[in-house]
Amino acid sequence: MQKIIVTGGAGFIGSHTVVELYKGGFQPVIIDNFVNSEKSVCQRINTILNDEIEVLEIDCNDYSELKRKTAELGEIFGIIHFAAYKAVGESVKEPLKYYQNNLLSLINLLRLSEELQIKNFVFSSSCTVYGQPNAIAVDESAAILPAESPYGNTKQVGEEIIRDLVRSKSPVKFASLRYFNPIGAHDSSLIGELPIGIPNNLVPFITQTAAGIRKELIIFGDDYPTADGTNIRDYIHVVDLAKAHVKAIEYLLKLKEECYLDYFNLGTGKGSSVLEVVKTFEKVNGIKLNYKIGSRREGDVAAIYAIVDKANKELDWNTEKTLADGLRDAWNWQKTLMDENI
Repeated sequence: MQKIIVTGGAGFIGSHTVVELYKGGFQPVIIDNFVNSEKSVCQRINTILNDEIEVLEIDCNDYSELKRKTAELGEIFGIIHFAAYKAVGESVKEPLKYYQNNLLSLINLLRLSEELQIKNFVFSSSCTVYGQPNAIAVDESAAILPAESPYGNTKQVGEEIIRDLVRSKSPVKFASLRYFNPIGAHDSSLIGELPIGIPNNLVPFITQTAAGIRKELIIFGDDYPTADGTNIRDYIHVVDLAKAHVKAIEYLLKLKEECYLDYFNLGTGKGSSVLEVVKTFEKVNGIKLNYKIGSRREGDVAAIYAIVDKANKELDWNTEKTLADGLRDAWNWQKTLMDENI
């Protein structure tokens, strides 16, 4: 089994990707400092797989520790890099926190790739690199416009750093995955989104409101230029997203050339408004949500969804799950958290 490092492997997308990597015949190794995740997630992954996944507790900003511990792993065939802060609103309030963590961790992992000759690197990018796009539906050729938040800018700069490294003839192959809005949970309800403190993403705020943890859901603005006035996003099930990372690693491993970089949008190809998500959640779970309209949130774009033809064709990847699936799985996960008093 080929070893693949997964930084942030105990996080929401990382944990699901670890599961799918294992199922795909790889040997994932989790690297996480557990600042934005829980150590118990690793045991939950082991339960799903009926096996024990190796875990290294490392801060990717500490290069000496990162190199020392990863050098002991033997041959590593790839890195999937998730470890980053990702809350748009928080990044507006604390930009230096985001620039320091997101960019330094990436630089350290790129340096590690060269020094340990790790040839395949999947970068967790984001649709935020497109800024406020000129068109609602975007493909990979869309202009990279000014980012709407420091978080989005760290993804833009991260892609620029990788591009410059490729131009320097680095022998590493890169796939930058620009994904849209992950939702849902594993169908076992053993892993899912586990925000620390007040959620920054829509769906966990919805589920916590449904569970009575939050008094009400605030929809940030209903005066956007959309059909119902609320933001439009492309909500992709986290399991579909995780499978795309496995496809990306397989794609890079098959490539003969060195020094390669390409970009792939990962979404469903369909936009859904915030109100549509709320109404779908209520319908599939039989729950009435307490919500109200608030003011716009700084850093949010009005509408964006993915054109995913490139990933469909080149990565041989397609989404299989619906918005309703994601909202049902997210609620089942929330009920597990309540049953276990987490």
